[in-house]
Amino acid sequence: MTRPEPEIRRATDDDLPEILDVATAALGWNPEDPNEAFFRWKHFDNPHGRSPMWVAGAEGRIRGFRTMLCWTFTGPAGDARAVRAVDTATHPDHHRRGIFRALTMQAVDDLSKDGVDFVFNTPNDKSRAGYLRMGWSDQGRLPTRVALGSPRRAARLLGARTAAEKWSSPCDAGDHVEAVVDDLVHLSDATPWADGLRTARTAEHFSWRYGFEPLRYRVLRTDEGAAIVRVRRRGSATEAVLAELLAPDRRTAQRLVSAARKLPGVDYVLALGRTAHPPARMAPIPGLGPHLTVRDLSRPAPMADRLRFTLGDIELF
Repeated sequence: MTRPEPEIRRATDDDLPEILDVATAALGWNPEDPNEAFFRWKHFDNPHGRSPMWVAGAEGRIRGFRTMLCWTFTGPAGDARAVRAVDTATHPDHHRRGIFRALTMQAVDDLSKDGVDFVFNTPNDKSRAGYLRMGWSDQGRLPTRVALGSPRRAARLLGARTAAEKWSSPCDAGDHVEAVVDDLVHLSDATPWADGLRTARTAEHFSWRYGFEPLRYRVLRTDEGAAIVRVRRRGSATEAVLAELLAPDRRTAQRLVSAARKLPGVDYVLALGRTAHPPARMAPIPGLGPHLTVRDLSRPAPMADRLRFTLGDIELF
């Protein structure tokens, strides 16, 4: 008997309970975690725009969903509207029916008509091949750097080649982002950035991206700069995520990395290699960074060397 094709449509607010049910069943969410609050923060509160969503229906029920996270890049030639392909899931009882592809291609068609410039994401090894078949291009791994808390903790890196935990460990160092958000905008404006496209770092962006309390981001300060960090477990190691490094020079950057290294229990500090003024003591780690993939929508998508990511742009989503 031939199964009916799933009905693909834009999601509405009324679909949220069923979307969360599908995500819980497909993604293994822990019911004790703040999953709905996290989903709403990510997709409804984003100052770059509310995430467009699509659902696949069958037999009167939602069997899969697809979201695209809005993102704004800025550069010498002006702003670019982008989306990041993030949360998507198909109910376990409806796998192998083409739902993931149907949802994604409908999203591509709709977003192209909406004038979005390009889509990017960092898919895992399992899903990357599917994106490539749908027209995404693999831009290779984003380079990562690491600074050890101390030489004796080098062995902890061997236990860190696994997925990191989503939720942060407690950390009370520094300030909450809301207390210093205006300073962060000023420091971002004063930080030299290479030509290309980088995230538009407004006060609203900083407040949203780093203000969600369960993620426990903290701001470490010097007189000249700031670093936004969070502490999380990765395998047997504890890492400090260097989400943002806002520094006018390498000396200031080094002081901020040193402060992150000294956070209690931290084995190493992790950052993307294209951070402005990468500190000399942060060593590159081949093969550790995520794969970046991009797809053009209404204009040719920029190549990886034109996209200037920090770890805060990439991690978590």
